[in-house]
Amino acid sequence: MVLALLVSGVVVALVLVGLFVFGLRRRLIQRSGGTFDCSLRWNAPEAGAEPSGKGWVYGVARYSGDRVEWFRVFSYAPRPRRALERASIEVLERRTPKGEEELALLSDAVVLACRHGGTRLELAMSEDALTGFLAWLEAAPPGQRVNVA
Repeated sequence: MVLALLVSGVVVALVLVGLFVFGLRRRLIQRSGGTFDCSLRWNAPEAGAEPSGKGWVYGVARYSGDRVEWFRVFSYAPRPRRALERASIEVLERRTPKGEEELALLSDAVVLACRHGGTRLELAMSEDALTGFLAWLEAAPPGQRVNVA
């Protein structure tokens, strides 16, 4: 009986420590400012394909100079999972979530289809975050090419 209580206590303590580390990591990411909630779908299907809810990963994006760093929410990694260079981002289209995507994304999300290098990706964020993201893209230093549709 004592062993069962001890094991249960250790499991509860580990769960609480894990949740605390998730929260601490998010605070550290957001500490420098310039962050926004952003879901990402890497290698997204081409335009015209029926959108599905598969492949979306919830995360937090952070502006860092001439790039956007994207972090998975449910991860302990201190480094960004993806880094998108401003000069390499080409905006293809903007749309509302369709079909199963509505269930996979936050309720107020807008989907922005982009190409980064040779990879098609989709970002889903709030309307306010999208306005800021597009302004950041267009605010490239003189001489840099920016592709905003």
